[in-house]
Amino acid sequence: MDVFEAIKTRRSIRRFADKSVTDEEINTILDTVRYSPSWANMQCWRFVVVRDKEKIKKIGELTNLESFLKPMGYTTNPASKGVSEAPVVIVACADPTKSGKIWEQSYYLTDMGIACQTLMLAVRALGLGTVFVGIFDEDGIRKLLEIPTNIRVVGVFPIGHVPEEKKDAKMPPRKPFEEIVFYEKWR
Repeated sequence: MDVFEAIKTRRSIRRFADKSVTDEEINTILDTVRYSPSWANMQCWRFVVVRDKEKIKKIGELTNLESFLKPMGYTTNPASKGVSEAPVVIVACADPTKSGKIWEQSYYLTDMGIACQTLMLAVRALGLGTVFVGIFDEDGIRKLLEIPTNIRVVGVFPIGHVPEEKKDAKMPPRKPFEEIVFYEKWR
């Protein structure tokens, strides 16, 4: 699948078919992520691959934070069940000291955003599905996976095969091109 098709057909997948994901597929995804650009090529990212069903279930529980969800009008995180049932979960982490800072903005989140988009497109290119899960108990995940305290947990990615009923999912509406692109000056 070419990159344009991967971008235009990627969907957030929160449920997965009952089929395993191979080590080769995961290694292909993460090897591709290594080529993502980063501040001064410092590559602040680190990834924890989780296959242990009990740990995956616990990560799912740790993505269901009522204190974050309630103000947004949710009682549960729509992705939590998918995380809990995924055959594999990748936890994306960053070492903030391995990135830059300018104008009081830490760029490790930018580096991670680029790497995480690369991860999602690599997943799609292999015909698999995932969703970025950004609401989670960082300290709980850090403790569960023995992640050092100086490392930030940035995202959780459940990965699996897309169920048949989701394979032809329609793209949510996109803003018109003219609304987001300006030439020479702000419209």
